Amino acid sequence: MKPNNNKQLRLGAILSYMSMLVGYIVQMIYTPLMIRIIGQSQYGLYNLTNSIVSYLSLFSLGFGSAYVRFYMRHKSKNDNDSISKMNGMFMGVFLLLGLLAIVTGTLLVINSNKVLGTKFSINELILAKRLMFLMVINIAISFPLIPIVSYIQARERFVFQNSLNIIRQVLNPFLSLPLLLMGFGSLGMIFSTTIISLLIGIWQILYSIKVLHFKLSWHGLDFSELREVALFSFFIFLNALTDQVNWNIDKFIIGRYYGAIPVAIYGIAAQLNSYYLNLSTAISSVYVPRINMIVAKNAKNMNATLTQMFINIGRIQFMIVVFVLIELTYLGRSFIGFWAGKEYYAAFPILMVLVIPVTIPLIQNTGIAIQQAKNMHMFRSLLYVVIAIANALLSLILVKPYGALGTAFATAVSLIVGNGFLMNWYYQRYIKIDVILFWKKICRFIPLVIVSLLSGCLATYLFNVYTISGFIATGLMIAVVYIGMLFTTGLENSERKVVLGKLSRFMK
Repeated sequence: MKPNNNKQLRLGAILSYMSMLVGYIVQMIYTPLMIRIIGQSQYGLYNLTNSIVSYLSLFSLGFGSAYVRFYMRHKSKNDNDSISKMNGMFMGVFLLLGLLAIVTGTLLVINSNKVLGTKFSINELILAKRLMFLMVINIAISFPLIPIVSYIQARERFVFQNSLNIIRQVLNPFLSLPLLLMGFGSLGMIFSTTIISLLIGIWQILYSIKVLHFKLSWHGLDFSELREVALFSFFIFLNALTDQVNWNIDKFIIGRYYGAIPVAIYGIAAQLNSYYLNLSTAISSVYVPRINMIVAKNAKNMNATLTQMFINIGRIQFMIVVFVLIELTYLGRSFIGFWAGKEYYAAFPILMVLVIPVTIPLIQNTGIAIQQAKNMHMFRSLLYVVIAIANALLSLILVKPYGALGTAFATAVSLIVGNGFLMNWYYQRYIKIDVILFWKKICRFIPLVIVSLLSGCLATYLFNVYTISGFIATGLMIAVVYIGMLFTTGLENSERKVVLGKLSRFMK
């Protein structure tokens, strides 16, 4: 790989976390203001309609995820003509799929009252219809941009993409807040998001054409490749479908049974859970093109190389997400009170039920890219269909006696069975990733986790986490112990030397 591409990987990963950090800071400031301006009921309605309309994104049918794999196959042969034809094929497909999404979305808006059920007032139903209309427009804009964004990712221009993400994170509240203060409520939020998406989309198009020389050809399309892409994408589509069910069906079920306010409480937990999910993908996402290139070259040591990448990335992800998980365990409830308000305390147990089981797939999500690069993702997709069905059925059973917490528990059980056991077996048996070695490496962190948890117990005994000073003191105490244990017992000798070397250069 060229030195410039290595630089893109390093800077791309750094900017991914910068984008995430900026996004977290912005949302930490913006979300409490937004919730207090629009109120708990409207916030719940916004979450519910967003979870329903987001199903329209499934019309992409997984084609976007297939782009990088087929691009790398042509790129490894330096076949630029085939890349242009492939770009034309993908653009045509997404224009058609976008049209289907608009038609379906229009029907959804027209029948929104029937979809939402009887637990909402007339004014809430009217607002929901307007929200859904703007959300449909937002999704429609995204479809023609998918080939453009995929092309930028395949060219490994992570610095550009993540810089745009930072700009998006900052612009959104600056445009939304004035509209909120002017009384436009959640409609103003969706309107600002749509405008920003449109402007950034235009920027991406210009960059891909002017700088990366994106070309598409409508002549001589390879329909045999289209069939191959469709078959490959189908199982990615199933995976996307199950993700939508696993992370959005709970809000729909809660809304049907209990109305907007319980959805708002669940929405706070879901929002924090989404931040947790993003912690690991910031690293693994920048390695997708490299993984596809390794598989495309099909060298003799391919599986050993992929296993080492799986382990190295997974260890880094573990260091990050488990630190956040330990902090959440002791500070999560008080944080929700400071951030969203005491009326959202009930979101804390829901949050913990969601984040604990999802930690396993978070430290192994490099395996998803490896599966797709090897065209061996069918098992995962079919397994996730079963998981989604089980999640939906169990949620329907548990929502009446246990409310929102019951639906979260259903999601947790499904994730533990699917990701904790079955996917690890599949990685070891068929993908040829040495999962046993992976978990041996992860087990090195057990003393780190135990000592950090004990430090949290001591900190909460010494300090009152429901005061600002106690909250900060507890967080700092856990962080100091975690970092100290990480350096002394968690890191391997080679990793420790790298850290010391970088610290030495930084100090100089």
